[in-house]
Amino acid sequence: MQKELTVLEKLEITAKALEKNNMQAFVVENCEQAVQKVSELLSEGETISCGGSVTLSESGVLDLMKSGKYNFLDRSKCTTREETEEIYRKAFSADTYLTSANAVTMNGELYNVDGNSNRVAAIAYGPKSVIFVVGCNKIVADLDEAVIRVKKVAAPANTTRLNVQTPCSKSGECFCCENGSKTPSGCRNPSRICCSYLVSSFQRHVGRYKVILVAQPLGY
Repeated sequence: MQKELTVLEKLEITAKALEKNNMQAFVVENCEQAVQKVSELLSEGETISCGGSVTLSESGVLDLMKSGKYNFLDRSKCTTREETEEIYRKAFSADTYLTSANAVTMNGELYNVDGNSNRVAAIAYGPKSVIFVVGCNKIVADLDEAVIRVKKVAAPANTTRLNVQTPCSKSGECFCCENGSKTPSGCRNPSRICCSYLVSSFQRHVGRYKVILVAQPLGY
């Protein structure tokens, strides 16, 4: 019988795979170390922004972003949709964009799904640097598992958090799971939160992605 890998062993394997795909990868034991690593990767005064992320809040990284050390493009301060849209667009010229990932494969791929699409757009292009803070609960074997993780875990949890009335918010999983679908198919509900899908594999821009893997569960 093959020995089951420890959490740290899984993270180390994943980190090496990410590095082979031209991403920087860091393994840390807890949130305190994650915040410290983020602070090392940022420079005081630089312009930063982020997508909506439970992980950034739970880990304490969001508190660091709001500390006053940085020019934080903070959409939570917006009072109108127009102001929010302006922040979304300004984020493309930020020095650093911070986010989590919906899943990270042990093959070194990042998998992200978005409803509004501003987050996956900024991840793919725009900001000079992108920092991902990822809990160990989001490590999966491959892209098939990443798709299922979003359909059965991330999307239902986020629809509940956001009080979005989609089929998965009621059933606890995407209805596509019933037939074993591993594709981005889904409902046609106007409030659907999984509209755009991004797989980040080998990167031509070496080191633009910095992935901090945390040896504790964070976010959805």
